[in-house]
Amino acid sequence: MPIRVTLDRMLLERRMSLTELCDRVGITMANLSILKTGKAKAVRFSTLEALCRELGCQPGDLLSFDDEDDDADAAE
Repeated sequence: MPIRVTLDRMLLERRMSLTELCDRVGITMANLSILKTGKAKAVRFSTLEALCRELGCQPGDLLSFDDEDDDADAAE
């Protein structure tokens, strides 16, 4: 999937645990883990807004587009 979630990097930079972020955002550990590992098929704007608010970042800091990944998947 060409959309990458860089939540790990943001948590490391903010010195925040996944558990702390779950508590602050009001999302379950399971759902946040699915998002963090890139297995989520969608993310609500309200969730993205809450993550950005608590991490002090922009949506583009959490998500990136990697077109080369899509090309590799198509070749398989």
